[in-house]
Amino acid sequence: MRTSRIRTATLAAVTAALALGLTACGGADGGSTAAGGDAAGSAQSQSASNGGGKGGAEQASPGGDTKEGARSTTASGGTGGAAGKGTTAGAQQCRGDEMLLTAVHELAGQQGDHLLVTASNKGTKPCWVTSYPAVKLGDGVDGAALPHSKKDNAGGGQHITLQPGGTAYSAVNLFDYGSKNHTAQSFALALRGADGHNGPSYSVAIKGEKSQFSWNEADVLNWSTKKPYDF
Repeated sequence: MRTSRIRTATLAAVTAALALGLTACGGADGGSTAAGGDAAGSAQSQSASNGGGKGGAEQASPGGDTKEGARSTTASGGTGGAAGKGTTAGAQQCRGDEMLLTAVHELAGQQGDHLLVTASNKGTKPCWVTSYPAVKLGDGVDGAALPHSKKDNAGGGQHITLQPGGTAYSAVNLFDYGSKNHTAQSFALALRGADGHNGPSYSVAIKGEKSQFSWNEADVLNWSTKKPYDF
């Protein structure tokens, strides 16, 4: 009987020890899961921080789709892929002699006709444009440049960086109010610098079926990586 009692007590002690061991292991597992949860939270926070960092420069694909950015935009040439990685540092201001400047008379003969202005970088290095082009309609280049459109979107202070082959767009809004209209088939365009001063003027001929246009008043839109008015 004494031996049986000793064995029973021993088995009870072993069972209690095993139960305590299992409880300790379960606690360790719970702590590991919690730590893993904290790690996952840190990773998510880091991912959100990295995601916020992408907003430093607005990117434009050749198709015209953009991601929101703060102060700069990049337009690329070619046929595929997103433009650059926001690396606009080091780019110089675009010069007119390295740009292909064209214009098309859109909605000719209709209410709200416009001149779609296109500036393409034909150089070998990235360059940037800003604000809106200085446009003087007709043959005379001594008159005042057209004002900026009051209905245009904000953001004219951005630098739009054009990779080689990249393109930026603007538009000249033409308003025909009566008989005292002006008529022309070309205009002069100058690129504005970051300081607001204009560079040299270049003559731009109007392409399209109706190259002649008329206006009583006119204004200009900011440069953009997208065509205005979905021309």
